[in-house]
Amino acid sequence: MTRAWPCLAALALLTGPGAAFAQDGGSADAGSAEAGTASATCVEHLPAGSQRPSIAETFPAKGTSGHAIPLTLLIKHGKGESVLPGGVQMRATSDEARALSRAQFVIPHPDGGAGPSLETKSDGAGNLTTLRLQLVALPEKPGRNELVLPPLPIAIQRASGEVLTLCTKAHPIVIEDPITNALDPKPRDNPSPRRQPEVWTTAKNVAAGALVAAVVALLVALLLGRWLKRPKPVPPPPPPRPPWDVALEALSDLERQDLVTRDRLVEHFEQVSSILRRYCGDRYGFDGLESTTREMLGMLRRVVPPIPALDEIETFLRRADLVKFARLTPDATECTEALSQARAIVERTIPPPLPSTAPTPVRSA
Repeated sequence: MTRAWPCLAALALLTGPGAAFAQDGGSADAGSAEAGTASATCVEHLPAGSQRPSIAETFPAKGTSGHAIPLTLLIKHGKGESVLPGGVQMRATSDEARALSRAQFVIPHPDGGAGPSLETKSDGAGNLTTLRLQLVALPEKPGRNELVLPPLPIAIQRASGEVLTLCTKAHPIVIEDPITNALDPKPRDNPSPRRQPEVWTTAKNVAAGALVAAVVALLVALLLGRWLKRPKPVPPPPPPRPPWDVALEALSDLERQDLVTRDRLVEHFEQVSSILRRYCGDRYGFDGLESTTREMLGMLRRVVPPIPALDEIETFLRRADLVKFARLTPDATECTEALSQARAIVERTIPPPLPSTAPTPVRSA
């Protein structure tokens, strides 16, 4: 039977600097005042004045070569103390691995299904920690072998930060071959391969790229939605019509109503007056309908350059005041002349067109 290669990863049983396995099976230094009991492979370390926690150990008397054998430790310690403060972990190289290898034992890899376990619960005034270690016996010789599991160091950290080390007992065990009771053992096939998880780099990159693309798409969608919902600028209103166009159009509409022929002379005269007043206010920058005749004439006289039809405007406004306030009834001729006078005033006060800015064509000689 071929022997499996010894496991190089050993359990980190000791995390403090005060204890270790003795090298090459020699005796450890027990001359220190703080040293407790010593064995060929383990040295107990107890600070002065401290009480040794109790350990109940369970290890089977028989086992099978190449199979896991449990070592169960029940450690009763104080409330503020923690067993293996560094945790149950594996180290690639350590004195523990070499000592166990010399004793023909190894600790299996924790991912192989027989990893160590550590559990702590309250027990009255203290704590009770259960530590289970799995060991595999790999004797050098086939058949039945009597092996001895050497003492193993257990580190306990106190609340003050001090680390004390306890040593387990040496446990004899009888190791049998797996085919001891088989009459005609046959070679067995290798176990089925275990699933080996590995990183699929391409899928990982694709997933990361898809996630980034989704986030970017979401941000773009949000920004696009906000941009589409933004308040759109209101188009500017059309430029106002020139007041002379409005006045001439109003006078033409009034003429088409033919109020003079229908004998509505006063109404005709008042509408002509209102059209002219509105025009003068819009043309020269004041409220013509809300201004009196005196106010209108005062503002019109201050216009620069002077208004060419100012005298005609004054004559018409005073005549309109007589019709409105003195109850003077105009005749049909006066109404027709009033419309013609208002149209003439508007036409005379139309500003001249601006000079053209287009370049003058140069005539060839």
